Amino acid sequence: MIFTTERLILRPWEETDAESLYEYAKDELIGPAAGWPAHTSVKNSLEIIRTVLAAPETYAVCLKEDNRAIGSIGLMVGEQSNIGLPDSEAEIGYWIGVPFWGRGLIPEGVREIIRYAFEDLHLEVLWCGYFEGNDKSRRVQEKCGFRYHHTNEDAPWVKMMDRRTEHIMRLTREDWLNGV
Repeated sequence: MIFTTERLILRPWEETDAESLYEYAKDELIGPAAGWPAHTSVKNSLEIIRTVLAAPETYAVCLKEDNRAIGSIGLMVGEQSNIGLPDSEAEIGYWIGVPFWGRGLIPEGVREIIRYAFEDLHLEVLWCGYFEGNDKSRRVQEKCGFRYHHTNEDAPWVKMMDRRTEHIMRLTREDWLNGV
């Protein structure tokens, strides 16, 4: 599936995206804030495309002008999520390269994925989390209508071999339909 917004194309990841993925995912400001290690090489990024980003409902975020991958956005439906959800619910995850911060691109992409989740997949609830201190991610969620639900304090985070405080936000289909 491919989605288009005013400025973006959201499309499945391709192996040819490995160089672009590495360019942005090697930045220590990206992965660790999102809960995964910074990429170490183009080869590492290619392996991530094959093993992680090939998951269903996971999309490269690309500018319309060049279709080059600059970030990622995805839905983890039901048991695919990190938080154990029923099949009528999903978790949204996203990131974008540092040069593209502050331009409203990720909220634009997240809004399209929300529309898809509620209108086409007929999901009832969407969840999204951010780690303590990741105010940029929190702002994306707030801009897209997510509301605070709960906090997991001092939770083990295996991918980074540390413990973190994660704030969980939620958006219901009803709130989305009502523009809340």
